[in-house]
Amino acid sequence: MTYTKKITIVVPLINEAESLPELTSWIAKVMEANEYSYEIIFVDDGSTDNSWETIKNLQAKNENIKAVKFRRNYGKSAALNTAFSRAIGEVVITMDADLQDSPDEIPGLYEMIINDGYDLVSGWKKKRYDNVLTKNLPSKLYNLSARMVSGIKLNDINCGLKAYKNEVVKNIEVYGDMHRCLPIMAKWEGFTKIGEKVVIHQARKYGKSKFGLSRFVNGFLDLMTVSFIGKFGKKPMHFFGTLGALMFFIGVIILLYLTVSKLFLDVQGIDDRPMFYLGILTVIVGVQLFIGGFLAELISRSRSDRNDYKISEEI
Repeated sequence: MTYTKKITIVVPLINEAESLPELTSWIAKVMEANEYSYEIIFVDDGSTDNSWETIKNLQAKNENIKAVKFRRNYGKSAALNTAFSRAIGEVVITMDADLQDSPDEIPGLYEMIINDGYDLVSGWKKKRYDNVLTKNLPSKLYNLSARMVSGIKLNDINCGLKAYKNEVVKNIEVYGDMHRCLPIMAKWEGFTKIGEKVVIHQARKYGKSKFGLSRFVNGFLDLMTVSFIGKFGKKPMHFFGTLGALMFFIGVIILLYLTVSKLFLDVQGIDDRPMFYLGILTVIVGVQLFIGGFLAELISRSRSDRNDYKISEEI
């Protein structure tokens, strides 16, 4: 693929009209100072304020701006996936629209991809200005879990400020709330050179956070999902079949033992023993898991509409 821009900057947003002019001006200043060719892709994820009108006004003054407006809120993963499919920069950088991510970090991230050969570089907000109990502590627990599950040694896996080779974003499909696990998804697709850069985290200047505590519960669930899909997404029978066969084998052993006890040892009342019902249960569950594995193989990755988002306008 021929890249017509050095950098694509992806900015998902919802109700960030106040911060967009300052963010755009800051990005343009950094790009011009470093003589980078660039594009900015804004994805308006169902804003109810004047974000889209602000983007159109900015685009009239800066031809490097592109934008997509969703008809309703689909979530950050949908916004990223839509922007990734349109990115033409050699390096793709994602950042939030709330000015807590600094565009001054872009040159350093770009150099790590181009000169140091990383596939993906994740920002690490070592010093944060978020609430300790509602954001910092849950984030630390989530990152600890992510390191244990994935083996990727990142301190802030969910940081919105990241840099990718274009090839990476074209080979991962982001849906649901999987944006929290992008480094893990990249690793499962074979992009294993993943680095980290300490970045500045700035206090929120406008508006308020769009994320509540529920994101951490969802984050742990998504982490488990990505881990499972990465290992068994293309071979679910290896998981369900193995577990089903094991359960079935245990059930058969239990029932054979009870049968031998009845026929040769003259043990009475085996149908009243808990072991009898345990044996039947494990056989049934084993068969069900085995069948589930076959069905999972048939439907694995067969949905063609999971990234079908309704776009009302695009510039």
